Amino acid sequence: MALGLCTALFIGRVAGQLLVALFGTPFLPPMQQWYSGLIPYPLLLPIQIAIIALMLWLVRDFSRGHGYFVQPHPRAGRILRGLSIVYFASMLLRYTITMWLHPEWRWFSGTIPIWFHMVLALFLFIYSHYHLRARN
Repeated sequence: MALGLCTALFIGRVAGQLLVALFGTPFLPPMQQWYSGLIPYPLLLPIQIAIIALMLWLVRDFSRGHGYFVQPHPRAGRILRGLSIVYFASMLLRYTITMWLHPEWRWFSGTIPIWFHMVLALFLFIYSHYHLRARN
């Protein structure tokens, strides 16, 4: 299931960042590559954990075949589709600007947050597709 894969990828990203923050794990990229610094890490981590909890709840509902998140909501699907496209496009723009300003970072250095924002945007896009398809 694609939603589960996106969730697993995001969990891996948060776990990797936490390992670096707590233990300076040498086989992973340094902390400055894991986040942009817009939100201090002690505040960012609980936000990431809340996102993971929501993603896991949603995936659980889909795996069981019932629950709030599998009830068709075509309007929510349209809204989420639009938001996910804007979200993904803004991350593509952010990546393009980052590569223009820092060509030495090609392709993955310093861009971990961008790639995982794309994973979250993809999660929303896939979820919106379910609700748009369910209306037919």
